[in-house]
Amino acid sequence: MKSPSELDTVPWHTLTHAYGPAEDVPELIRALYQDDETAADEAIHELYGNIHHQGTVYPASAPAVPFLAHAVRHAPVKRAELLMLLATLADHDQADFESPNWHGSSVAAICAELSQVLPELLPCLTDAEREVRRAALRVTAAVADQLPADLHVPVGAVLDAMYESDPVPAVRADAMVVLALLGREMEEPLESPLPEVRLAAAMFAAEHSGPPYANRLVEVLAQDGAEPDPGDDGFPWPGAPSQEAHLTDLLTRDPDAGLAVAADWIAAGDLHSRGSWLAREVVETWRDREPEVLNLLLNALPHHKGTPALARTLSTIASRAGHLPQPGAQLRDTLYDYGRAEGDTAEPALLALVGTRDPRALELVLDHPDATTLRMASRAFPAAGDLLIPVIRRELAAGATGNAATDLIEALVPLGVEARQAQPELLACLRTNRAPVAAARLLGHDTNATPDTITLLAEAARSADASVRSAAAVAHHSLTGETELALHTFEDLLLGPGPTHWYLHSLIPLGPAAAPLLSSIEPLLTARHAWTRTAAAAAHHAITGTPANAVPVLAELVSASPVGLSALKALAAIGMLPEELRPTLRAFAFSPLRLLSNTPLNEDTHPDEELRTLAWRLLSAG
Repeated sequence: MKSPSELDTVPWHTLTHAYGPAEDVPELIRALYQDDETAADEAIHELYGNIHHQGTVYPASAPAVPFLAHAVRHAPVKRAELLMLLATLADHDQADFESPNWHGSSVAAICAELSQVLPELLPCLTDAEREVRRAALRVTAAVADQLPADLHVPVGAVLDAMYESDPVPAVRADAMVVLALLGREMEEPLESPLPEVRLAAAMFAAEHSGPPYANRLVEVLAQDGAEPDPGDDGFPWPGAPSQEAHLTDLLTRDPDAGLAVAADWIAAGDLHSRGSWLAREVVETWRDREPEVLNLLLNALPHHKGTPALARTLSTIASRAGHLPQPGAQLRDTLYDYGRAEGDTAEPALLALVGTRDPRALELVLDHPDATTLRMASRAFPAAGDLLIPVIRRELAAGATGNAATDLIEALVPLGVEARQAQPELLACLRTNRAPVAAARLLGHDTNATPDTITLLAEAARSADASVRSAAAVAHHSLTGETELALHTFEDLLLGPGPTHWYLHSLIPLGPAAAPLLSSIEPLLTARHAWTRTAAAAAHHAITGTPANAVPVLAELVSASPVGLSALKALAAIGMLPEELRPTLRAFAFSPLRLLSNTPLNEDTHPDEELRTLAWRLLSAG
């Protein structure tokens, strides 16, 4: 260890951290010795931001280790937090240690320094404060795979004593984990009388065995993981923010085990919503688990009454209910009861009921109209235009704006020719700049457009808002067949600043009429950004009708990513499957794991469902 008096012997100005030269590190370390918790907190926060920054360590990190170790033993406050900083700095995977790039890396230097000072930190393992002991165990675990042989005996002796007699069961469990990391064969920890030890042993065994987990491990995880350790320190092991998060991650890797444990936790009262949360994680990680998960969430609802978890669980049901081939009567009746109740739970319950296509959902939507529920209802009940259109028109006429106006306009799309009744409201939206893009697009499909509509679209095509300009120009061309306005609009957009890929996607409906723009589009087939190349390829095919230039670009971009999905959509629209892409699409189609995650922006169709469906379509056609 090194004391603050030695700080000036280190050439900090030649070392770097996340923000450049590390000249501020000595001052931060000195601040740890003030008898001032606020100053120490601020210093630790700064150190987490510079010598460790979002999982990255730097040349200045290792030289700070012996000074931080000294502060742990001699500074008056924040000893546990300093130990956790040391553990975080040294965090690494076993694969890192086995990599040829390990030697000479910053994390290797940190681990070497920490191993050297570890004997002087051993007294922390017997400290009177629980959180100090737990943090010291994490420090020991961080370098367990690199401890010199001569340290195994003294470190192991302290750990043995902790495992046998520490007054806090959670500390004994931590000691067992570190002993296991040191290669010690533990005697039946799964049968320990302490649930904390059994849980830690089961998690360690599951981590190292991998799925599928043995039945005994699943039993212990279900029994002893239902109620986490009540201590308030919550110091995580490397790789997870908390023991709960680590346990959820482990169980999510084995969906059968995860759902079995979630069922047990929910049956026991769903404490802190942990069972329903685990079920949600399983359905977001694995495909085709909706029937089991929705049944579990249905069972969890009575435990959530009067809590924020109720609305959250109903929202999850709403997002997955449409994936059930035949939603059961119990689910539909329960959703109906929640949907007609007052309060925050009514909307997610109603959305879920709409997803089941239960006719009672339409009655509730009409009784309590809302932009989002109307949009979803029009998709679920497209034959109910006579009931939905008057309500949508009324809501638009009342002055709906922003996302609500967009949802209302999009609610008209599935309702077919009857939606033409809403032309006055659409024109008012375009004229008053309320969801003008959605209004312009829908007006462009109205084959009975009036001269007023065409004039208003021409005016909108000169808007200062590029998205409004492009939508109005395409709609104007669709109604009139005239190309001059649309070509002039997109020529300006493609040559100017802004999201080029968005403009390219917007001009696709012009088809061959956009041929004069090819000289601007073709260079974009080799653009730097993948989104631009994808959109350029889709636009090129829409204009020329020939796949020769577009397909190679799209095939190269197809992947399990947002831009890769966009490329796959464009390829599916062309209807051509390059042979070299077939193995990739088979992987997309048959993977039991979800390859794309959902986002709040994807309320209707899960991106992974799109990926799988498109892959199947191309494979079946080819």
